[in-house]
Amino acid sequence: MQTVVLAAGRGTRMRPLTDRQLKPMLPVAGRPLVAHTVEAAAAAGASRVVLVVQSDDDSVREQFGETHAGLDLEYATQTEQRGTADAVRAASPKLEDAPFVVLNGDALYDEDSLSVLYDRAPAVGAFRVPDPTQYGVLITDDAGERVTGVVEKPAEPPSDLVNTGAYALPAEAKAWLDVGESERGELEFTDVLARACEAYSVAPVAFERWLDVGRPWELLEANEWKLGELEGRIDGDVHDDADLSGPVVVEAGATVRSGVVVEGPAYFDADATVGPNAYVRGATYLGPGGKIGHGVEVKNSVLMADAHAPHLNYVGDSVLGRHTNLGAGTKVANLRHDDGPVKMLVKGEAVSTGRRKLGVVLGDGAKTGINTSLNAGVKLPTDGATRPGETVMFDPDSERGRRERGGE
Repeated sequence: MQTVVLAAGRGTRMRPLTDRQLKPMLPVAGRPLVAHTVEAAAAAGASRVVLVVQSDDDSVREQFGETHAGLDLEYATQTEQRGTADAVRAASPKLEDAPFVVLNGDALYDEDSLSVLYDRAPAVGAFRVPDPTQYGVLITDDAGERVTGVVEKPAEPPSDLVNTGAYALPAEAKAWLDVGESERGELEFTDVLARACEAYSVAPVAFERWLDVGRPWELLEANEWKLGELEGRIDGDVHDDADLSGPVVVEAGATVRSGVVVEGPAYFDADATVGPNAYVRGATYLGPGGKIGHGVEVKNSVLMADAHAPHLNYVGDSVLGRHTNLGAGTKVANLRHDDGPVKMLVKGEAVSTGRRKLGVVLGDGAKTGINTSLNAGVKLPTDGATRPGETVMFDPDSERGRRERGGE
């Protein structure tokens, strides 16, 4: 079935990681996030894919070219960020007069459940969550076999089934894309779903596994998921004195030096360097040109392209953007003393991440001075920096963080 994948999102809640790259292009286990979406679609039964991209960013086209995962790819340009219905409308001229699937390019879907969605069209993907109040919630009939509507972030949810942003709809739905603005000022594809529910019996397909990758800690969770599916492979250089256990991928051009201990799953991308005498554990991804150096411990983290933790560092449950560098002796805290969930600033609001262990997020180009200490939940902005010996207790973009840093 023809499939539209939405890959034009900037991802404001993911900042600072998306200041300079699109959210669907963030790395997950060695590939961009959107690559996993396309691959899941291919496995589920997609016949061809139309990727909706931004007019001023060629990164998706450059990454994929004309084919991926055995599928022919076409591209549609969304000139303005006006919402999901507008994005699908941009793709509609490239759709044949036949049923089609729409998927979010910044979400992970389990392939078996997605296959059911393709087979049961018209249908919408659903996922059960303990607290649906922060999602679009599906309204169903009493038997739970037919979707009758969707309500956004309700105080009193009508069900625990949330909308996964996966839709399989009839060809007629192409004519329903001229929707009005929502309260958020966007053109929402859920309005198209609502019309489909009036005209057809739309089935809710409960997904076994699904992840909306919208905030920095969810990028960690995405890597935990996909790294957990790794099969080990050694194409690079591994010293005889290194100890690798569990599934570990060492890409061609990557180097693992003497005295290194790795407890997988772990993925070391092309031209990355680990060691000597480093300890890597948990679900860890080290991007192209990245470095985990002498006496460094990294646990359950994502270090993007050319991110360096070169000397006597500890990095736990953290995301380091591209071209970042930790000064010698920089340490990251990843646990609150009261064992409560770590909070992180998202669009100016302190949000519970639900994670007992979470370290820091560094925007592209951020650097720390020697012997810097970074508290759990801190974000450093793109090209941000710390002084030698500085202790950063609060997000520098927060009011308290600005006070702590003397109004900088």
